[in-house]
Amino acid sequence: MAEHVKKRILVVDDEENARIGLSKLLEKEGFEVESVANGFEALNYLNRQQVNLIVTDINMPEMNGITFLRELNKSYPQSNVIMITAYGGVESYLEAMNLGAFEYINKPIKIDELKSILKKIFTEGCH
Repeated sequence: MAEHVKKRILVVDDEENARIGLSKLLEKEGFEVESVANGFEALNYLNRQQVNLIVTDINMPEMNGITFLRELNKSYPQSNVIMITAYGGVESYLEAMNLGAFEYINKPIKIDELKSILKKIFTEGCH
């Protein structure tokens, strides 16, 4: 019988409390979670380890979420990405979706909304 493999999620957020909180929430849902503080760390991590989903903040210093998504598309175009932001705007929403983000959600993250998106990704859309 095949062993059940946990889905691995990478959380990218420069805010430590947000990163830890989201990681704990996802772990409670049964996922294996790694977290990093920025897009550069995320790209380095992805060079060593595959993930099933990336959840990234948009507003980060050094490399924001949109730039990270562009870089991700160059090396990992099949990635499932959820963009999160406390500063949502139509422009960043459209840009993220045009770059292939699976979903775009506002902070504070609503647990039910996140669960619904995760279910969609892992039953319908996961690469």
